[in-house]
Amino acid sequence: MTTAPASADRLPLRTKLAFGVGSAAEIIALFSVSSYALLFYNQVLGVSAAWVGLAISASFVLDALIEPIVGSWSDRTSNSKWGRRHPWMFAAPIPIAISFYAIFNPPDGLSPLALAIWCALSVSCMRWAMSAYHTPHLALGAELSPHYTERSKVMAYNSFFSWAGGSSMSYIALTFFFPKTEEFHNGLLNPAPWPAFAGTMAVAVVAILLVSAWFTRDRIPFLPKPAADTPKFSPVEFFKDMGKALTNVNYVWLLVGYFFLSMMIGLREGLRLYVYGFYWQISSSDLRWFIIGSFAGYATAFIFAARMHGKFDKKLTIIWSGLAYAVIPAIPIVLGQFGVLRANTPGLLPILITFAALAYGALSILSISVMSALADVADENELKHGVRQEGILYSTRALAAKLDQAMGTAIAGAVITFIAFPEKAKPGSVPSDVLFNLALWDGALAAVPGVIAAVCYGRYRINKASYEATRTALAARRREPQAGPDTVATPAAGAAAATPAE
Repeated sequence: MTTAPASADRLPLRTKLAFGVGSAAEIIALFSVSSYALLFYNQVLGVSAAWVGLAISASFVLDALIEPIVGSWSDRTSNSKWGRRHPWMFAAPIPIAISFYAIFNPPDGLSPLALAIWCALSVSCMRWAMSAYHTPHLALGAELSPHYTERSKVMAYNSFFSWAGGSSMSYIALTFFFPKTEEFHNGLLNPAPWPAFAGTMAVAVVAILLVSAWFTRDRIPFLPKPAADTPKFSPVEFFKDMGKALTNVNYVWLLVGYFFLSMMIGLREGLRLYVYGFYWQISSSDLRWFIIGSFAGYATAFIFAARMHGKFDKKLTIIWSGLAYAVIPAIPIVLGQFGVLRANTPGLLPILITFAALAYGALSILSISVMSALADVADENELKHGVRQEGILYSTRALAAKLDQAMGTAIAGAVITFIAFPEKAKPGSVPSDVLFNLALWDGALAAVPGVIAAVCYGRYRINKASYEATRTALAARRREPQAGPDTVATPAAGAAAATPAE
């Protein structure tokens, strides 16, 4: 049974900042691959889009098989000084950076097939190393506070810094590495800056990940610890952990919903730069201004997500934000197919940025809500099984997401090949029927799995009342006085005093 020392319901601001900043580095690495790798290998290096899609998809599958192992092992890690999560978080950053740099710097002279294999191997290594950080990091976030809405605030920091990492990376890349030139209207098609881009981002990733790990270490005395009689990690214990997690019906519906959502995300992320660059003919220099829309969306979610959970509860918030994220990105594409919007429409860029702001806001609220809900599922599982399973819960969710993103990325690569999208194409020269088919896949067809995800989220049953009942039962089991939802619990004997919340 996992022991859980009492921790502060309300966390200090510096803890939430230190936890959240880690997601900035995670998203720099993961978003760079999901958004840029297909374009880089296909349009810059001339590798078949179908091959690249399969290579990246293979990395998703291989990583997905590793993720739950990391989660289960992390749950069972016992280190008197560094706890369950921090040994992983300190070990992973350098391997992440090395493999990230390798992705965008393949050796010279490789054949297209060899380049596809290099892509698969280097992306797989990066994802394996990232799993060693990402899963314990998310589990740490779920453990920081037992409070129903404070958990949402912690995940709001995680979501906001995810935006900060992805947006900063994109803005820096498009401004300083891939600006529009006379030769390259889309600077991302210029092969020269890619090594410098990869090296700069690799250094940033190492620094940010280590900062997050170092400045959250003061919370270790307050985090749950494996009991002395907890069995060490083994294949048998791993499958037991998986079985316990998957017996929770609420968790299963979150997994199924995320499965369909990830299919949509994988497809759209794979096609995004093709749609912006060739369908809307937006230059790489103008692409950087989408940071305005993403900031507006994520900032809105950061401010209002926890408040929505208090007023509407998490379930309704998840359903409606899921529907919004499925439908909103398709609207400008559909308008384009009907001729309402065109590449030469006056004010097109602000219009697209506005739709992006709405979509990013919906996605951020959805992400915050689901991440917070998983912490509530961990409470249910502790009550039922007597163990805290944040690692296995977040990692199994990631497994479903990565298997499905693999499918979405493979579909994206297959779509580029199926619609006969030309290699090393120039904006304005792609046939209209190819562009129509590209828009069809990125618009209406991509929205379908997102709508299915929202329906699945409707089967989730935990609400604030059931959460309170679970917490009361857990407190009785631990023989601790039950604190009110807005009070600060007394630290367990031997633990450092909780820092006043900011």
